Amino acid sequence: MRYLMVLASILAVTAAATHAEARDRILIVGSSTVFPFSTAVAERFGAVSGFKTPVVESTGSGGGIKLFCAGAGASTPDITNASRRMKPSELETCLTNGVTPSEVVIGFDGIVLANSRSGPEFKLTRAQIFQALADEVPSNGQMIKNPYKRWSDINPVLPDAKIEVLGPPPTSGTRDAFEELVMEQGCEDLNVSDSSKCTQFRTDGLFLEAGENDELIVRQLGSNPVAVGIFGFSFVDQNKALIQSAVIEGVAPTFDNIAGGSYPVSRSLYFYVKTEHHGEIPGLDAYIAEFTSENALGDDGYLASIGLIPLPDEDRENLADKALALEPLRF
Repeated sequence: MRYLMVLASILAVTAAATHAEARDRILIVGSSTVFPFSTAVAERFGAVSGFKTPVVESTGSGGGIKLFCAGAGASTPDITNASRRMKPSELETCLTNGVTPSEVVIGFDGIVLANSRSGPEFKLTRAQIFQALADEVPSNGQMIKNPYKRWSDINPVLPDAKIEVLGPPPTSGTRDAFEELVMEQGCEDLNVSDSSKCTQFRTDGLFLEAGENDELIVRQLGSNPVAVGIFGFSFVDQNKALIQSAVIEGVAPTFDNIAGGSYPVSRSLYFYVKTEHHGEIPGLDAYIAEFTSENALGDDGYLASIGLIPLPDEDRENLADKALALEPLRF
């Protein structure tokens, strides 16, 4: 449904256009995690560049890539944001449909479990998170249907509170990264031999797919202090007056811990440019240049002030030139 709504929005913006060059503003879709950064760049770009402010839609990484790879032309996005790298199968779909993506890495983010500040504090391991969320868990050498209903059922030192976790849907890059960095690692820590069990989430109502609207999830956490949401660090950082982050493996998800690599659940953030629209969409080069500028992505850039973890200095060197070269993505 969200995919169809965004597609309808794009078609409405481009209804009078038959070619990419007929459109007068940039269209951007993709990750809800990258959305606030892309929106900040779009607003700055619209205010100072002389071009119209880009349209930015939050569709989730997978949904954005699907829209982006559907083809070239005015009815398709120019850029898709992603909180995980494009998959080889997605690249193949792009190429089949005449789309050549160019990849830009913009920085880092951490994945955070958070709950209301009026609720209990959580200090968790990835094994315990797996035990809370998996459909099946190990017991006496066998896999059984998840029996844990309260966090204290997993370990008595954990809060005596019902397990209620609001997580991202399968179209989300945060979901992909969470499966890899948390569920698969927790599964390994518990010596689960059947890897197919590692990313199967419980379906008894204690884990709920909450969609891509992080602001709505924050409101839900406010009304249920024991509920836990899964977010990107940047969004939690912007709402730290309302929600608190869980400590994972003894490390809190702070800006410095993520930048320094000690926080165990962190990932790279990206955007992809449709090279077929280069030279056709007004302002596309200027938008890329603004997003990759030191003013935006630097240690003291305006994106760091809203939670983006900057790339190391050596990786940011000549980043704008590399991004504007629009080299095709290859694996």
